[in-house]
Amino acid sequence: MKIIILGAGQVGSSVAAALASENNDITVVDTDSAKLKDLAERMDIRTVQGHASLPSVLGHAGAEDADMIIAVTSSDEVNLIACEIADIVYKTPTKIARLREAEYLQHPELTAKTRAAVDVAISPEALVCNHVQRLIEYPGALQALDFADGRAQLVAVRAVPGGALVGHEIRELRSHLPSHVDARVAAIFRAGLPIIPEASSRIESGDEVFFLADRRDIHTVMNELRRAERPVKRVFIAGGGNIGRNLARALEGRFSVKVLERSKERAKRIAEDLLKSIVLVGDCADEALLREENIDQTDVYCALTNDDEANILSAMLAKRLGCQRVIALINRPAYAELVEGGTIDIAVSPQQVTLSALLTWIRQGTMVRVHSLRRGMAEAIEAVAVGDRRTSKVIGRSLEELQLPDAATIGGIVRGDKLLIAHHDVVIEPNDHVIVFLVDKRQLPKVEALFRTDATWI
Repeated sequence: MKIIILGAGQVGSSVAAALASENNDITVVDTDSAKLKDLAERMDIRTVQGHASLPSVLGHAGAEDADMIIAVTSSDEVNLIACEIADIVYKTPTKIARLREAEYLQHPELTAKTRAAVDVAISPEALVCNHVQRLIEYPGALQALDFADGRAQLVAVRAVPGGALVGHEIRELRSHLPSHVDARVAAIFRAGLPIIPEASSRIESGDEVFFLADRRDIHTVMNELRRAERPVKRVFIAGGGNIGRNLARALEGRFSVKVLERSKERAKRIAEDLLKSIVLVGDCADEALLREENIDQTDVYCALTNDDEANILSAMLAKRLGCQRVIALINRPAYAELVEGGTIDIAVSPQQVTLSALLTWIRQGTMVRVHSLRRGMAEAIEAVAVGDRRTSKVIGRSLEELQLPDAATIGGIVRGDKLLIAHHDVVIEPNDHVIVFLVDKRQLPKVEALFRTDATWI
């Protein structure tokens, strides 16, 4: 697949790294020659220096025969114009634009398929807001991901001493759950390394466990791996930017929410926009202020400023002062890997959240949803079984008959409104949504080939 990425910033670089390893023909366009040189040295990709919205630059990058344009520069206007030029001048089939300004997103006609140049608009702020909101709704979860429009969820938790299943084999999970609840452990990461789960695999304290279940049963399964967490009532948000403000707006009807913003003028605007939240003016690293606002009685502290260092320090401070759970927004992947799982419970990477949304549109064929996991090491994929037994390699076959690569496991199948947890005798039917967990992305082509239809299969 020939893909042009406009913008060599953190998101553009992350997307290029993810796609270059999958035998795609990648070209990155940016005005910064130093960034392009660094990318070219680290990856087998082509680079073009120039303004992304200029027709000549797009032409030099190969827009005429490109399959896809991904516009992720720091300017919404450049992204929109570049997609329009790619559509009108070069007839590029698929155009994806990152849009940060909420007002653009409030006009769906900008991405209406019948007439707009942008096929897909992605808002990193909205994606991160939804991601953090889900983490707050599931206390103790490291990640909570939707499949089949929310009918099934994949949740990652860290097993801790005291959990009912810690120190026991996976096969015992079923006996611990109520008769109406079923779940599947899709993968285990121990000391950063993946373990393909078998019935005899033993869950140890500190393991990062990914399991799939019906969304109504998530809390029940989580309690088998962790001690029951107290319900979230109080949320403290540091940073009143787009993410912090939108998160407060989404939460204030269900939780007691406080927002801390350094700028007095912005804090005033936020207070006028929110209905029930308390808005404070001050520094998120001010220990006296946090004590005064009873941070020790806060259930979740979210550091969501645009400064990585401030987020890390304030989250560590809030934890030390007694906050039960702290979440920090961290742009630099190296920082996120260093701090997560220590004093800071969860490090949220906007690049990884955005990459998941992009991969859903980039993957070919029957892949309808893709989530990037473990800083891009693994993926969770929702694939639709299409065709019939003659044209499909999966339809009409039980799960034990499928020729899955070693690094892949099937967690479950969504059929209509029902989630069927993967057991060896489950038979795949047409239009089933199959949820696959892949711990080694190098084996992705084998998974894609498995769900691809052929005219003369058998």
